[in-house]
Amino acid sequence: MNTENVNIFNSFIENLIHKILFWIIIFSFFQYSDVFPQNNNNSLEKQINRIISPEFSQKTQISIDVYNLTLDKPLYSKNEKLLLRPASTIKILTSAAAYLFIDGYKFQTSVYHDGEIEDSVCYGSLYIYGGCDPEFNIKDLDSLTKEIKNYGIKEIRGNIYADTSFMDSEIWGEGWMWDDDPQPFAAYFSPLNINRNVIRVTAKPGENGKPAIIEFNPPTDFFEVINSSKTIPSGKSNLKMTRDWFNRKNVIKVRGNISTASRPLNQTFSIFDPASYFLSVLKESISRNGIDFKGETHFINLPYEVEEIFTFERDIDSVIVNVNKKSDNLAAEMVLRALAYNYLAKPASAKNGIKLLDSLITLSGMNPEEYRIVDGSGLSFYNLLSAEVVTSVLKYIYYNEEEIFVKLYNSFPISGYDGTLKNRMRNSSIYRKVRGKTGSLSGVSALSGYIHNKNNELVTFSVLIQNFKNGAKAARDLQDKICEIIYNYYE
Repeated sequence: MNTENVNIFNSFIENLIHKILFWIIIFSFFQYSDVFPQNNNNSLEKQINRIISPEFSQKTQISIDVYNLTLDKPLYSKNEKLLLRPASTIKILTSAAAYLFIDGYKFQTSVYHDGEIEDSVCYGSLYIYGGCDPEFNIKDLDSLTKEIKNYGIKEIRGNIYADTSFMDSEIWGEGWMWDDDPQPFAAYFSPLNINRNVIRVTAKPGENGKPAIIEFNPPTDFFEVINSSKTIPSGKSNLKMTRDWFNRKNVIKVRGNISTASRPLNQTFSIFDPASYFLSVLKESISRNGIDFKGETHFINLPYEVEEIFTFERDIDSVIVNVNKKSDNLAAEMVLRALAYNYLAKPASAKNGIKLLDSLITLSGMNPEEYRIVDGSGLSFYNLLSAEVVTSVLKYIYYNEEEIFVKLYNSFPISGYDGTLKNRMRNSSIYRKVRGKTGSLSGVSALSGYIHNKNNELVTFSVLIQNFKNGAKAARDLQDKICEIIYNYYE
């Protein structure tokens, strides 16, 4: 082989080796790309943008903000400053402000008496002072009544008065939809709440040709029943029940037919004027527990010269867990009033409570004047927040308030496990990986919170979506997919 041929051969071999090495490197990259992914902001952006279809984004508004708390760096944003209705994700601000400004606060419901007590007879009146406890229930009321009896009172010669001066006279949130009444999620407000200010009504088949049997849980004589229903021996039931919400009356209307073979129909309605209902069931509890009372019930401010019998207390921590896990609107509104009362005295109001939410926004580095907040629950259509301000609050709590962060984090629903996220992300890689607060209104869906990615880095995120028509499933699916992308992405 001559020199020229040798050079050609060597050049060929050299090129062949380079090509083999090149393809080995390429093959290795793809083979191990799952182990050593090229995770960067562009790739995350592409992944998220890929699942936001043009058809969806053309018809629907979306605001997204994602921030890696462990690395202290932004990961993704899209319309993050866009003002949208936050729905119940506003509860993040309400609960965070409560943990920050009134941690350790206790809701109180107190009972007092005037006059002398002789031979177990109270020659005076009882006074109930309401402190906006949103979770006070019939069992708590019976406990309060037993404390009255343990105090030595077996007969009350005077009246029973309720003091509702703790909060203002607002009975509903600003911007709440009138036709949400009588749904239980839109319960009326009161300093004296009982059973979340809702009543469960059961309709059972009666005798053939007779009206349905109507029962209340708990049993009470507070409601009027207009029953034009009829029990039929067979056929399809079309029984309908409602409260006379249009006239704001506690009248249960029942109409239609119910078959003798039908199962009981259960419905839950909000109660108008829950403070009056509280007094009514208090009278019933007093009678049930063997205390003689023949007087009247009225509303009056607590006199100065009264003696305390007992005060029932509830820690705010348990209430906030209910606010976030179950997205309880009444509880959120009462927390807002607690904020107002603790800092600006009574009567507590939403307006004064919101001043503390504004302070939280200021602490997070944002300007509260750029947003609109009118309630503490997010049920109002007047609220306007951005994904950016939600993540700013979550960032502030994480970086500056370690103990509060732990409480807030633990109060959020867990994906696929409990609360309002119990039925979401169950069969995915992010099962029990997301701690987030949901939000839902007509045409609105939101999810904000925290997630640990595969590298165990903590990420905060907010996804606000609004202006869709045919249910929230598509919006929720998109939020879940975004969470899954965040979980699988790390640098």
